[in-house]
Amino acid sequence: MAERLGCEATEQAVYERRLATDPDEYAASLLRATGTEWLLVDDGYPAPGSGHDWKKMGELAACAAAPVMRLERVAEEAPGNLDNVRDEVTAARTDGFAALKTIAAYRGGLELDLVPLVRDVLLAALEANEATGDPLPVQVHAGFGDSDLHLPRANPGYLKPVIERFRETPFVLLHCYPYVREAGWLAHVYGNVYFDLSLTIPHVGRPAERVREALELGPVSKLLYASDAALTPELYFLAARRWRGALAEVGLPEEDCRAILRENALALYRLAV
Repeated sequence: MAERLGCEATEQAVYERRLATDPDEYAASLLRATGTEWLLVDDGYPAPGSGHDWKKMGELAACAAAPVMRLERVAEEAPGNLDNVRDEVTAARTDGFAALKTIAAYRGGLELDLVPLVRDVLLAALEANEATGDPLPVQVHAGFGDSDLHLPRANPGYLKPVIERFRETPFVLLHCYPYVREAGWLAHVYGNVYFDLSLTIPHVGRPAERVREALELGPVSKLLYASDAALTPELYFLAARRWRGALAEVGLPEEDCRAILRENALALYRLAV
């Protein structure tokens, strides 16, 4: 960060440079330094009204942007009303959403039979999505996160029955650490499973090792770049920098690096360039 900001390489110096800059100007400078073409923004975090929406984020990054519908946000707006969930999901693609997302891992875990309320909401959404005949990709939080998550229950392997039931739906496993190999296996054996290492990169100490784990079984065509950055603009910059560094260290051909950083996501989410 000090290299980017042109200041002394200490936490205090970076912090002071941050405080001395207009917040939006500071965020924009870091976002634009990533070379991002598309931002897909979860509409459930931070809570609606407490941060910039996806349109403003696109303006700051000077790139295209689209929202991702968090299913739990929809369910919480009309508790117990599964018809509302079905209606919102059915209209999601028409309403401009690029994907759906669930944080079921935070609501009891991915072994869905243990959490009937979470299961019912998610299944209603998945049924409505697939019934459109043109289902949106469904992002699923898997692996580590904040302290209110029970990590063993966030193993993506628990999703096997759901993946097999909804074979026309593309599932995107997010984050995945420490279950990177499990996610890679799912992407290997199921044509409708993709995964990323967002949050894992930039936070883990050896990002290249996680890329190697991901590609032990997971095809290059199934691995997607993402940052999961939120609240802190430095994370957008650091994620992009460390992803590129990890791919260079692993030594993948340029074509494969471009697929992971760009082409796979453009194809999966049908993003225009």
